Amino acid sequence: MGKLECNGLTKVYEDKRKALDDVSFTVETNGIFALIGRNGAGKTTLIRILATELEPTAGTASINGFDILTQENKLREKIAIVPQEARAIRWMTPKQTVFSYLLWRGYSYNEAKRLADESLAKLGLEQYANVLNSRLSGGTKRKVLIATVTASEAEIIFLDEPTTGLDPISRRELWEILRGLGRDRFIFLTTHYLEEAEQLADRIGILKDGKLVSIGTLSELRKSSRYQYSIKLPPKALVPTLKDGEVTIGKSGFTQIMTNEDEAFRLARLLSEQGVKFSITPVTLDDIFFHLVGQKARDE
Repeated sequence: MGKLECNGLTKVYEDKRKALDDVSFTVETNGIFALIGRNGAGKTTLIRILATELEPTAGTASINGFDILTQENKLREKIAIVPQEARAIRWMTPKQTVFSYLLWRGYSYNEAKRLADESLAKLGLEQYANVLNSRLSGGTKRKVLIATVTASEAEIIFLDEPTTGLDPISRRELWEILRGLGRDRFIFLTTHYLEEAEQLADRIGILKDGKLVSIGTLSELRKSSRYQYSIKLPPKALVPTLKDGEVTIGKSGFTQIMTNEDEAFRLARLLSEQGVKFSITPVTLDDIFFHLVGQKARDE
């Protein structure tokens, strides 16, 4: 089983802005890895460096044994990327889009035609194969881009915020597609939708101001969090005295108590005896992110 290894990756742009600051981690190249962080955290910079589109100022990385700086040509045969700003060409059809991309990657005419048809079918795009991209919905256009890179048989796929701007239904449809792809490819995606990372990712990395502040499975992130449980109380409910924990009040008036396991169950018994309505759950990725970064992942 291969690995993606980053060692001290740092990127400083010409305006002296440090986009990445000594980022080091190792993940196995199977399943789905999600990199989360607010806009400007360094997600796009990191994914571009790993996809050999951008050179780091310092540090290095390798994917399945191929160094991103000295073996970039060999690595490019194994990877494909959909950048955040990628758009399907308006005057082409999905079939033309995928077919031309495969020709550009070096496939023969017959191979490109076969793989294009297969990829469009897998993503349920047969009915749109010969429709101009300009006439497709935003969600369908995104699926065309995904079909383009998956048709290449690339072992590793980089997706930079693939569902940004999509409506909730289109986003969930794309999640199902990505889950399927993650069974036999390695997908490295960036997102600031925490639900997306929670639903899709086998492993999650959190970036803050160019620094990697945590990495692991959701279960591992929960265990590394200071508090593992969340109790929510309705507006105007009396908050019990805490032995250990933090209390926040949301805009809707609901009170959230973050605390450890022993305190969570003590409070649960106390609230039950007092007849107070409440909910208790393990902390969500949103809770973990907020405590590590000090902000929500995105502004509502």
